[in-house]
Formats: sequence, structure tokens, C-alpha cells
Amino acid sequence: MKLRSLWTAGALGLALATTSLTPVTAQTLTIMKGSATAPLEVPMNRAIVVESDTAFSELSVANPGIADISTLSDKTIYVLGKTPGRTTMTLMTQDGKLISNVEVHVTPDIEEFKERLQQILPGERIEVRTANDGIVLSGSVSSTAKLDRALDLAARYAPDRVSNLLMVSGTQQVMLKVRFAEMQRSVSKSLAASLGVSGGNSVGINAGTGQLADGNKLSNFLGGTPITSTNQAAGRIGLGFTAGSLEFGVLLEALESKGVVRTLAEPNLTALSGQEAKFLAGGEYPIPVASGNGTISVEYKPFGVELNFTPTVVDGDTINLVINAAVSSIDTTTTLQTDGFSVNAFKRRETSTTVEMRDGESFAIAGLLQDDFRDLNGQVPWLGDIPVLGALFRSADYQRSQSELVIIVTPHLVTPTRGEALALPTDRIRIPTEKELFLFGKTAGSQRGAAGEVARQDFSGSYGYTME
Repeated sequence: MKLRSLWTAGALGLALATTSLTPVTAQTLTIMKGSATAPLEVPMNRAIVVESDTAFSELSVANPGIADISTLSDKTIYVLGKTPGRTTMTLMTQDGKLISNVEVHVTPDIEEFKERLQQILPGERIEVRTANDGIVLSGSVSSTAKLDRALDLAARYAPDRVSNLLMVSGTQQVMLKVRFAEMQRSVSKSLAASLGVSGGNSVGINAGTGQLADGNKLSNFLGGTPITSTNQAAGRIGLGFTAGSLEFGVLLEALESKGVVRTLAEPNLTALSGQEAKFLAGGEYPIPVASGNGTISVEYKPFGVELNFTPTVVDGDTINLVINAAVSSIDTTTTLQTDGFSVNAFKRRETSTTVEMRDGESFAIAGLLQDDFRDLNGQVPWLGDIPVLGALFRSADYQRSQSELVIIVTPHLVTPTRGEALALPTDRIRIPTEKELFLFGKTAGSQRGAAGEVARQDFSGSYGYTME
């Protein structure tokens, strides 16, 4: 009897020591008339006291790795949860009769998890439940960033056993507005001279910096000896005179050209958070490709305005964007001849980046300032060095091109609306009546809104280009 009391006191001391490390929940399961009132739910690393109305002499647990048991008296049992899972605790009388089989279910400690969840994510409507040996999260969170935090915290308590039933509230659709703006200015100036001298039909001298062969010829005012122009455009003047039997001819070429090019594209595209969206406004250019059996096949290369992006609503109105945007066009100035096919090159302006900004904010994700300059001076050896008259034997060519490119992105959080609230470009243009078409020459009726304002603009007036 003393030995039994001593063993009971030792077990009680062990239980109290364990309790000092992990708080004991104030729960007690009662076994009456040979059956438990309910299955035994034990949080991991916590303990529950089980009381029996019948004294027992033998006590065992099917899987000691899930739950640890100790006796406090012949009618009281101390059960400690160790690992999430299910097992069975068996109680036997002194004569070997079965008192009861108690189902023990050790679950993750969700009470502590709930406390940590409220501390880290206050104000979020998250419900926590247990399922078998895992944790089930349900309810809603305000952003995907907070969803990731909740899942990461749950994985600390139940690794690889977390069921996510959470929903992300708020706006989760993003419209991206991309603006490509490019300005180009080019200036070209050239000055050249050619001199021809002829003495009858037997002597003829041509000197100059231009092409002195058959081509774009000046009038044969030198007895059949032409002076050829270096360019095909206007800007030439020819002078000729005779002195006795000698004929003199001078051809002066002066040309100046200016040009301004404006390129503007504004693609807009809407996508769900975390999903990729693609946009192409242009076409496909056929390119011949040689196959293995010696035949020629055709592949198509897209060109135009291209936009691929993946938005992610991080937190509230903060948006993470993975963007790939490009504007391309066919370059007819560069041509490749192969196997009887003529293939043009492409002009392409492309950017690929990842940025993060808030709803309505803009970011210049790419920019280019380019200034190309070329200055050429050609002359006839020695003759071009003669003062004053040497200008007749020299040519100068000046070319300069400047370009500026900016790509700006602006994301917006958007929600769907009713179809009748959206306006189409065709809604603002009215088909002209027969009177407006035949009497007044109008190809469209009265226009309203932004389309009407653009239609009233013309292409006259000042223009230019400014680069700092």
C-alpha cells in the first residue's frame, strides 16, 4: 500500500512538473457506467484529467507516441497530448474485465495559434478549426500578403497539414495603362559642286565631288559631256558659259531636309490578381524559313503594340507588376534577299521589368535619349585646297537625328460595371444624312466628346521638337 501511494505521489509530481512547463486546460472527461461521455480531445502539449466511476487496475494506450498517460488515483487518469493523431486508451478492472475504450484525439494547439494570429493579423476575419491532425483556415483576409502570412504561421503549428479555405476580399482586378511616347527629329544638309570644261568635240574635262557617270544628268550644255548630280531631289543649279572655243559648266548642289516623327501608343489591359494577360494590336509578318528537307516554310512574326503583364495585389492598394511591353514596326530601309525572297527588318522598342506601386500611381519604367551626328567632307585632292575656287571641288554632308522614348505605366484597381455604363468609340459618331454627304461633303455627322474634339483638329500650325 505504501508502494502504491509512493508511486501515485511520484506520478502526481511528474504531472505537476509537466504542467509547470505546459499549462493544463481545465477540462475533465468522466467515464460512467463503462462508457465515456465523449471522445477525448487533447491539444498537443496540453493535458486533460479523466475520471472513472469504476476503479481500474490496468491502464494502456495503443500508441504512446501520440498520448502519454499516468494515474493520479485508481479512478483518475492524467492524459498528455504529444503528437497530433488518434489513438485508444483502455481501462481494465482488477479481474481483467474491460471498463471502457476511450478514443483519444490529439490535435494541434489552435488556442495558441489563434492568439498569435490575432497578434500578427489584427482585425482579420479568420476562423480556425482542426480536421484530423491538421488545421483548417476559413473566412476572409484583406490582401494576398496577409493570406501568405496566415498560411506561413499555420504551417509552424501543422507542417504540411494546413487546409486553406480563406478568401481574399476587396478588389482583385487590375487595369494597366501603358503609354509609349516617342519623338524623333532629323536634319540633313548637303553641299557639293562639279566643274566641267570642254574644248570643242575633242577635249573634255570633268572635275568635282559628285558622281560623274550616267545618272541624273544636267542638260548637255558642254558639247555632249554631261555633269551628273549626286542626289535625285531638287536643289541643283547649273551655270555654263563659253570663252572662244572653250566651254565651261558649273553644277552646284545644295539640299536641306527636316523631319519630325511622333509615335504614341496607349494599350490598356485588365487582369485578375496573379493571372497573366496578353495584348497585341498589329499583325504578323511572314518570314521564309528553310526546313530540313530543303523546302521553304513560312513562319509569322508578330509586330505592333504588345503587352504582357501579371499583376499581384500585395496589400490593400499596393500592386506588384511583372511587365513585358514592346512596340515594333516593319523597317523597309533594311531588306534581306535570300532564295528569291525579300525580307524586311523590324524596328522594336521593348522593356521587361518588375515594379511595385499603389493604385493610380505612375512609373516611368523605361526611357531613351539618343543623339546621332554625322559630318562628312569630301574633296578632289589638291584642287579642294585652293582658296575660294577650292569650294567647287569640295562637298559637305551634315546629318543629325535625335530621339526620345518614354514608357510610363499606371495600374488601377477596377471592378466590373453594367454594360450600358460603358461607351464605345462608335457611339460618338453619327452616320451622315444624304443632305450632309452630297451637299456639304460631310463623311460623318455631328460628333461629341473626345472623338469630336480630335476630329476637329487639323495638321496645320507650328510643330517642333525639344530635347534638353
